[in-house]
Amino acid sequence: MTTQVKLGETDLCIAPVVLGGNVFGWTVDEKQSFKLLDHFTGKQGNCVDTADVYSKWAEGNRGGESETILGKWMHQRKNRHDIILATKVGADMGNGNKGLTKKFIFKACDDSLRRLKTEYIDLYQTHFDEETTPVEETLEAYNALITSGKVRYIGASNISPERLKESLHFSAENQLPSYTTLQPHYNLYARENYENLYEPLCMGHGLGVMPYYALQSGFLTGKYRSASDSHKSVRGGNMKKYLDDRGITLLKALEEVASELDTAMATVAIAWLIHRPSVTAPIASATSTTQLDEIMRAVSLELSAEHIRYLNSASTY
Repeated sequence: MTTQVKLGETDLCIAPVVLGGNVFGWTVDEKQSFKLLDHFTGKQGNCVDTADVYSKWAEGNRGGESETILGKWMHQRKNRHDIILATKVGADMGNGNKGLTKKFIFKACDDSLRRLKTEYIDLYQTHFDEETTPVEETLEAYNALITSGKVRYIGASNISPERLKESLHFSAENQLPSYTTLQPHYNLYARENYENLYEPLCMGHGLGVMPYYALQSGFLTGKYRSASDSHKSVRGGNMKKYLDDRGITLLKALEEVASELDTAMATVAIAWLIHRPSVTAPIASATSTTQLDEIMRAVSLELSAEHIRYLNSASTY
């Protein structure tokens, strides 16, 4: 895989698939995380997305586990400058540590830099918006981090269209750094929100788009076909809600296209995102090199216009 794409209006060039680091320190331990990262970069992958809060939700964790593992890996491999490193701020780290105030962002950034064993973050993202904090305070904090060299570019994830517009407008009016990327929840199953509320905004402002939940927590792999499949992973218990008529129709279409192209359903689902004109690179996580291979094969998978029309029709909302 040699193709790279430009991330929005930045000078960052990334592979068309981003490796999600949410599983590091959760469903994969440090040894397996290193193996996956080695496999990913061995296939010319270069952008890894994590967050300060990953993976606080796992028993015995405090948050920061994913960044710590990633930092150790880059330090051992001495490859920091080959990696486009994306992390996030704003999630609840416990004990009231959350939000987008200047004070919290400055502390959180320093904590992330320490865990990641690096002096700079390529893409620092608002993980969850905090609407009680004025956009100007958050953007001024990011400006200070960029000026000091700790951060290169900023992006946003879970933010309302209104607050995103307000932020973009304030940056332009006040010569402050602007959000260059958006991480929306977007995939073949979850289309309506992004396509109606965010896609025109992203295309109009030249934002790089890195969808998360590219496989809808594994649903689009075809692993879950009935409630009895819920035991197949730690996320399996959430699958029942997707097994409505629309979900079953979508799985059938994915299976047909995958069979025709002699590939995995996950590969087709990721390829559909890559073929979407507004999408820069979907984010997908894996717990095995087999899963990672299925994800990476999407980069070279050619979906015909007919395939895309069929998948669009099967997933219509």
